[in-house]
Amino acid sequence: MRIIPASSQSSSDPHILTPLNPNSSSSSTMNQPPKSYWRFSKQDFYPEPSFQNLTSYKSAFSQTLHRLRDRCLGRSTDATELIQLKKQSENEMQKCLSWLDLIWLGFGSVVGSGIFTITGLEARDDAGPSIVLSYALSGLSALFSVFCYTEFAVEVPIAGGSFSFLRIELGDFVAFVAAGNILLEAVAGAAGLARSFSSYFASMFSSNPDCLRIKIDSFAEGFNLLDPTAVVILFIANMVAMRGTKLTSFSNMVLSMISSLIIVFIIIVGFLHAKPSNLQPFFPYGPEGVFRAAAVVYWSYTGFDMVANMAEETKKPAKDIPLGLVGSMSTISVVYCLMALALTMMVKYTDIDRDAAYSVAFEKIGMKWAKYVVSLCALKGMLTSMLIGSMGQARYTTQIARAHMIPPWFALVHPKTGTPIYATLLVTTISCIVALFSSLDVLSSVLSFSTLFIFMLMAVALLVRRYYVKDKTSKHDMVKFMVCLVVVIGSSVGITALWFVNVRGWIGYAVGGGFWFAGTVGMMLVQKQRVPKVWGVPLVPLLPALSILMNVFLIGSLGAMAFKRFFICSGVMLVYYVLVGVHATYDLAHQESLEPNLEKGKAGLGLLTTAM
Repeated sequence: MRIIPASSQSSSDPHILTPLNPNSSSSSTMNQPPKSYWRFSKQDFYPEPSFQNLTSYKSAFSQTLHRLRDRCLGRSTDATELIQLKKQSENEMQKCLSWLDLIWLGFGSVVGSGIFTITGLEARDDAGPSIVLSYALSGLSALFSVFCYTEFAVEVPIAGGSFSFLRIELGDFVAFVAAGNILLEAVAGAAGLARSFSSYFASMFSSNPDCLRIKIDSFAEGFNLLDPTAVVILFIANMVAMRGTKLTSFSNMVLSMISSLIIVFIIIVGFLHAKPSNLQPFFPYGPEGVFRAAAVVYWSYTGFDMVANMAEETKKPAKDIPLGLVGSMSTISVVYCLMALALTMMVKYTDIDRDAAYSVAFEKIGMKWAKYVVSLCALKGMLTSMLIGSMGQARYTTQIARAHMIPPWFALVHPKTGTPIYATLLVTTISCIVALFSSLDVLSSVLSFSTLFIFMLMAVALLVRRYYVKDKTSKHDMVKFMVCLVVVIGSSVGITALWFVNVRGWIGYAVGGGFWFAGTVGMMLVQKQRVPKVWGVPLVPLLPALSILMNVFLIGSLGAMAFKRFFICSGVMLVYYVLVGVHATYDLAHQESLEPNLEKGKAGLGLLTTAM
């Protein structure tokens, strides 16, 4: 099938790429009638030549293997993500955020997303008092990932976040796999927050956190408690987020300032009523429990990637993003450890409530009035997390749609609000359906796997960005770098596998650690090809290599069921990609306006496959 260049398409076969701000009065558009935002034509959903009719689709499908190879070879560029793809949205997002906005967005999106919901569950079932070490371990791993996100976001300040960064460094196919997991993370995270909100809200006037849910005995365990309250609050939060970025940011700032005072109260009162005897035994479930809990409580740190997605709306990305991301996450890590320690010293881990840990803990020590303060703080935290999560998830979805991995209709930005309303509605609708049926433990394991997997890919992408530049890196240096990268990833998987199969002798870990160290040191001897222009991750390649190891290890601690759910979801995503995604992205990439910006070659394919 011949792809028609954009310059030769007729008015009946409109360009895939449309001009940004089409309603402007430029000479090329002033005679065209303004486009309505609220439009729903087939051309808006599937403008690519492959989907014009059944014959064209059959022809495209017959070339699936060729197109898959082309997409695996294709790597985007900074300019493509920053300039070309933005044309799909037709209207600009508003640059209205400062570093102070980002700090409070980081606080509002992260605090409340897990500390009030997962801490009790994991302290009770997996870690006991050592949950504080689980939070410290997860916080360190999250901080390494924050470094990686910050360097990318400063140099490529676009709404796509990790999707765009992976598309630039690891290629189109890897970016699609990440995109699927990003959407899975968005849905599971939003649904989990909504379910937690329902539990805490119920605990304010009942001892049963499920009192607002409807039990259906014929449904499977974990999916048999319908939660209409979660659906309602999730829908309301997303509707508010669609009204405008600055309004949502200001509302979050005010609410987060109030909740920060309540968190200080929780920590102080918790330590005043602490009983050191509650910390015994400190490791009731052994070291395995610490790592198992660390993999799940990582959910408590998710949200900072949503702040990175706001880069396109940041006034001065080079200054604002490092201050906003690194500053907020460093503080949050300390706060989480103090809150986890206060909880386990206040109440014996066997008596901690799984669903509403903090509010029930205050009730147990005789401060019934305090449980309402705690519940209000938790509810506020979860509400702001849903608000900011809605903004970040919609911007992920917008960039994915700009790349045509999902219909570009979802990339449209409303001319008045400056927000991607269609993308927000997509995530909202799916999240509401999932929140109605799925329990918190099911959602948390799926969410943690997707999050850790993406963060691991981000560390790999950062190393690729520093050490490999097409047509600049010598073949000798490329081979050395690839070998070292494979050794780092392989040794990380090996160490994780030893732990997963319950091998506890030191010899295997010493060998695996030795290979990891050798791969990292070997990478240090390879010449770097790119130096960050403004802000960069320190101690490269050590910190990204540590991030790979820690994320892979935490993934391995999740258990077999999380792997099963992850691979089932990934399989569904790949079916969609073969049937639809590969053809849409292939058509877009071969438009004349994007063709020069796509790097292809055997070296890129080799790097891609070894990086995975």
